Amino acid sequence: MLRRSFVKAVPLAGGLTFCKSSLANFINDSIENKGPASDREYWSTLLYKIAHPVLSNLSRNTLKKQMPLEKAPGYSLKAEKVSHLEAFGRTVCGVAPWLALPHDDSAEGKKRKELLRFCQEGMTNAVNPSSPDYLNFRSEAQPLVDAAHLCQGLLRAYDVLWTPLDNTTKQRFLLELKQLRRITPAYNNWVLFAAMVEAFLLKAGDDYEPYRILMGIRKIQEWYKGDGWYADGPDFALDYYNSYVIHSMLADILQVGKDRGLAGKEELELAFKRMQRYSVLLERLISPEGTYPAIGRSMPYRTAAFQPLSHLALLHRLPPELPGSQVRSAVTAVMKRIFEAKGTFDQHGWLKIGICGSQWEVADSYTSTGSLYICTEGFLALGLPPDDPFWSEPGREWTSQLVWSGKPVKNDHASHY
Repeated sequence: MLRRSFVKAVPLAGGLTFCKSSLANFINDSIENKGPASDREYWSTLLYKIAHPVLSNLSRNTLKKQMPLEKAPGYSLKAEKVSHLEAFGRTVCGVAPWLALPHDDSAEGKKRKELLRFCQEGMTNAVNPSSPDYLNFRSEAQPLVDAAHLCQGLLRAYDVLWTPLDNTTKQRFLLELKQLRRITPAYNNWVLFAAMVEAFLLKAGDDYEPYRILMGIRKIQEWYKGDGWYADGPDFALDYYNSYVIHSMLADILQVGKDRGLAGKEELELAFKRMQRYSVLLERLISPEGTYPAIGRSMPYRTAAFQPLSHLALLHRLPPELPGSQVRSAVTAVMKRIFEAKGTFDQHGWLKIGICGSQWEVADSYTSTGSLYICTEGFLALGLPPDDPFWSEPGREWTSQLVWSGKPVKNDHASHY
């Protein structure tokens, strides 16, 4: 039974309602006789809140009608043409591992089942030319980016998101992907987007262009600078694109390549070693208060900055010096700092531009509402079952907490591979 403090409701897009309260209070008040919510309950409730407006509206063919199009100062794209595919592709990219868990009748399981249905219905609408929510793959260059995120999400939950689709939807989607070859990717992390689209076509058993896969892999490997960091193109920039795109997308492409004979096991293992080193540094950037340095472009991508930590946890590949429960505690602290800030969501539950709340000026010229849903990439570890040690072990202090409370902490050294 909910407490009286949780009573004021506001309308959500699509005729739904959500009560106004901080996320923490909602979770604590919603779990009767359990005391404070567990980290898993916190993550799953939060991810559901983020993903629901996007997926529910696309399933009803109301995404274009209901999604706001907040844009950065000096926005340089055509939001009405690109932002809706951004929202869908990026949401699926992050929510997919969670939806891939076996169904159960728990409160969490019911949320997953609902979002899974929305994803499947939304996929059908997204590629149906007769649908009001037919998404744009065919004009502008930005669709290459977000089709790649959508493909990555489908790979992460292939058996539940792709396999059950009807043949008409599959063929329509594959056709949309193949016409993206009209786009020459920019000479930076975009080479991975072209590679990811072709890697999905390879996985799906359709015609694919191996050159675009191999080009993406080779250029990123050439741009490795050392100690876990890749440059985003020929020149290095200190930002979070190693988190948003490079490490995780390279590993997923190499996995498909290895399975299909286009890449070797050694390449994949080296990519994971570099991701592990980067993740050690990433965890050390999380302050005792759950903040992290606001540096580089695309800062409104929020928790996508921690995708490698969540990705490695999902695959049981965290380095030995990073226990899963330590990573969980650190990332949970970041989530609370970000998503409980006033102004992070609008009155209808859509994300607003910012890092901690509504901060319009921090956006880049390509940032709109749909861009923000890449934050779901930070939630990949929800694809682990509740009894996995990542979730079941007691929380731990993370590195900066140990350092700044005067407790023993291990030293740190660069890795050279």
